[in-house]
Amino acid sequence: MKFNELELSGPLVKATVEMGFEEMTEIQERVIPTLRDGRDCIGQSQTGTGKTAAFSIPILEQLDKGSKKTQAVIICPTRELSVQVCDEIKRLTKYMNGVKVVPVYGGEPIFKQINQLKRGAQIVVGTPGRLIDHIKRKTVRLGDIKTVVLDEADEMLKMGFREDIEFVLDEIDRKVQIMLFSATFPKSIMDIAKHYQEDPEVVKVKAKRITSDTVLQQYSSVKRKDKYDAIQRFLNTLAPKRCIVFCNTKSKVDELTELLQTDGYRVDKIHGDLKQTLRMNVLRRFNEGQLNIMVGTDVAARGLDIQNVDLVFNYDLPDKEDYYVHRIGRSGRAGKAGRAISLVSRRDYHMLRMIEKYTSAKVEKIAIPTINEVNDTILDTFAQKLAKDIAKVDRETYEPLLQKLYDEGYDSETIALALMGRTITLPSEKKHDINDQSKPVKGSNGRNDKRSSGKRGGKKRDRGSKNQDRLFFNLGKNDGIKVGDLVGAIAGETGVSPNHIGSIDLFDKYGFVDVDKEYSKKVLKKLNKKRIKGKKVALEPAN
Repeated sequence: MKFNELELSGPLVKATVEMGFEEMTEIQERVIPTLRDGRDCIGQSQTGTGKTAAFSIPILEQLDKGSKKTQAVIICPTRELSVQVCDEIKRLTKYMNGVKVVPVYGGEPIFKQINQLKRGAQIVVGTPGRLIDHIKRKTVRLGDIKTVVLDEADEMLKMGFREDIEFVLDEIDRKVQIMLFSATFPKSIMDIAKHYQEDPEVVKVKAKRITSDTVLQQYSSVKRKDKYDAIQRFLNTLAPKRCIVFCNTKSKVDELTELLQTDGYRVDKIHGDLKQTLRMNVLRRFNEGQLNIMVGTDVAARGLDIQNVDLVFNYDLPDKEDYYVHRIGRSGRAGKAGRAISLVSRRDYHMLRMIEKYTSAKVEKIAIPTINEVNDTILDTFAQKLAKDIAKVDRETYEPLLQKLYDEGYDSETIALALMGRTITLPSEKKHDINDQSKPVKGSNGRNDKRSSGKRGGKKRDRGSKNQDRLFFNLGKNDGIKVGDLVGAIAGETGVSPNHIGSIDLFDKYGFVDVDKEYSKKVLKKLNKKRIKGKKVALEPAN
């Protein structure tokens, strides 16, 4: 059924066209007529099925716009979902004069919400606890309520909000229309429906919609200690425009985000311990493209207004099958192609099989990208960017500098290598193949020591080679220094080719570099007290 068959009012038609609504989803097609008839409703609602519009359009159609009194209350489990629902309704009311929608939730000063409510709010969207605060303060009055919506009802019950929900419903002393939306129907949901609803229409979305056909579901086998290396390789080869990485614990989110930020990714985190303002700021930056990776717990899986996610990572497989569905549902929405990759260790295989059974879908096994594949991608991307720069190079400005370097004895190859060394950072190989799950490898600690190691040159060199001197320098990752920065500085300041530079170890506050013995004194003399990224280098032989 098409939206233009609903015979909406002019302002709603204009808004839905602007929002790109054409064909209704299954739940919209079945729920909207039911709610227009004034019947109570129980709707099955998986992520991304369009349920917000399904209950919002009937509410907006019956609003008394001449009254500023609250006529509809929408109860949500989280602050993020409250904001998302509120924003969706505001988009629908863009061309409707006099309609006010106010979100109320914990995590921000209540007086701001009180001031908004005093100016009038026909629709209030909020979390159970903060909504009860306003009811008790009489800043939200229920005397003119026509409709109550329980959104993500099963999630609210899991979070222990049953008594709060019943408190709100018990405060309404007359018959109102009650809409209940839930992904699952446990006994507790049916108890609420039986007690508070009157002959509700039950609308269940077909089981085939439990996971989207537009999401490619894949997994890779990996040892737990190798997960960070694995996700780096995927991120570097796939280069997602917008990616969500899910972890099971807040501490893992913190740890993973810090590692990715340290290694230069545009990433931030979201979980329940962060202040509301910080969480909303992360969401805004992610949606605006300032970040392309967001790491979070399952709070980021349900209800958030996140658009155009092309890749979802399960860094940890979730503890429950339905959480997996909600996670991967962030990708492949509105008919667009998406992809979900799970990193699966041996202890996760049982849950993986349960997920496949629950979703009636096979999850494809894929190999983790090799170092060569990662390097090829990085170099190919660099070559494409370089080709664009060559096409628009300012010869008049830079040719004198190039000629000066020629006059000082540097050839074109050395100059090019030095510039590449400053620009490109290639990952180093691990001591073992992380695709090999056959046996454990001794002495491998993954990346959890926060150390970066790089190798340069045409042949592999072992640390501490007799043909090289090991040098200590006083700058590290906390100074924003990368392996490529050091290689570029050495080549640029001393003329020493990257072929004569061996292993580089970067720690938080300092690092080490191996240089062929015949060039080490030259490097010490010419690079010492120079600047890398504005920071003065102190260079000396390592003890």
